[in-house]
Amino acid sequence: MVDSVVYKGFSLPQALDDCLPDHLSAKDRRFVKALSYGTVRDYFPLDFILGHLLNKPLRKKEHFIKMLALVGLYQLASMGVAPHAAVSTTVQAASHKPWAKSLLNAVLRNFQRQHADLERLIAQDVQARTAHPVWMIETFQHDWQSNTETLLQHNNRQAPMVLRVNRLKFNRDDYLGKLKVAGISAQPSEISVDGIVLDTPIEVASLPEFEQGAVYVQDSAAQLVAHFLDIKPGQRVADLCAAPGGKAIHALERCPQLKELVAVDIEASRVNTITSNAQRCGVSITLHCADATNLDAWWDGSVFDRVMLDVPCSGTGVIRRHPDIKCLRRAEDIPALVKRQRALLVAGWKILSPGGVLLYSTCSVLKQENTRQIKWFLKTHADAREWPIELPGSINDAQSETPGRQVLTGTQGMDGFYYARLRKTK
Repeated sequence: MVDSVVYKGFSLPQALDDCLPDHLSAKDRRFVKALSYGTVRDYFPLDFILGHLLNKPLRKKEHFIKMLALVGLYQLASMGVAPHAAVSTTVQAASHKPWAKSLLNAVLRNFQRQHADLERLIAQDVQARTAHPVWMIETFQHDWQSNTETLLQHNNRQAPMVLRVNRLKFNRDDYLGKLKVAGISAQPSEISVDGIVLDTPIEVASLPEFEQGAVYVQDSAAQLVAHFLDIKPGQRVADLCAAPGGKAIHALERCPQLKELVAVDIEASRVNTITSNAQRCGVSITLHCADATNLDAWWDGSVFDRVMLDVPCSGTGVIRRHPDIKCLRRAEDIPALVKRQRALLVAGWKILSPGGVLLYSTCSVLKQENTRQIKWFLKTHADAREWPIELPGSINDAQSETPGRQVLTGTQGMDGFYYARLRKTK
């Protein structure tokens, strides 16, 4: 799995779906998932350690053996696996290559002997110490100065599992009662009126009436999007980057009297996911599989009262949920993302009615995708005005500058998120 992420560019969920054998027990699947996520999360310190334990670097074509070494090191360093078990299973996985078995055995044994010295070396290397690539660290430092260290620490922690109660089916107190009966410990979210935070993440299949649409798994930060959109009965709403559909579905749960909600996504498989999620939650969405910026391909010319624009972004606000971002994302990716975001902003503005509202959001903490993006848009669109957002009282905004509001990862337990609300003048 780790090899598929680092060398093939797969996301971790995609790698797990492709590589996990169906015959594995639930317990073994949980172990493999924890091992894969942990190794990717700690890829940079583990790679640093391996570099110091090898007499010479492994050849590029031996990348699978390198990943085996990292997986073995993670078991020894962070999982509490018995040393003999971690060493033997890692070595056995390379049984088809006798030279690799000897190398892996030596590396893991030497790590046990040199652990303290290696920890001191890690503390002196910024990439290994923070478990982030240098370009990302430098960008955070440029944007957030004194907040950088805290941001990096939160990125390396496990995110909470947050549910959104489907108010078409339950109120939050009633569902909290169902969780209690099921022996699942949880607390009401202090951020979202529909949110519930589980004390410990669990499989969704264990949630009461999950398949009947009682709840949707969604972080508190993302749950605020529908709230900030300020939707009213009888309005037409468009969601231009809709998959997997959570924000569009939430809008309909909050206001089922909408005239229509139109959701657009560019990938057919992702549109299918929206369909499945909408059916499970009991809402009706008009779906289009199209590039949202190609208006001729999907738009009928009727303007919308509200436009949701949760754009493709660097994902730097959700690294704690998707640690593969640290391995997959590159600094050179950002300009292309910014260009795409601008194209979506322009398209979304064209379909918005005079007096209508567009809500721009990202799960990024990079100012280039957030504050600077909206500054550009306001400068180039004379009919756009910011409608300031007031965050819930317990949330501290990370920025003093406007436009928009930035929440950094870990604030009140939330994912990193940016919001900007724009009104089109009449």
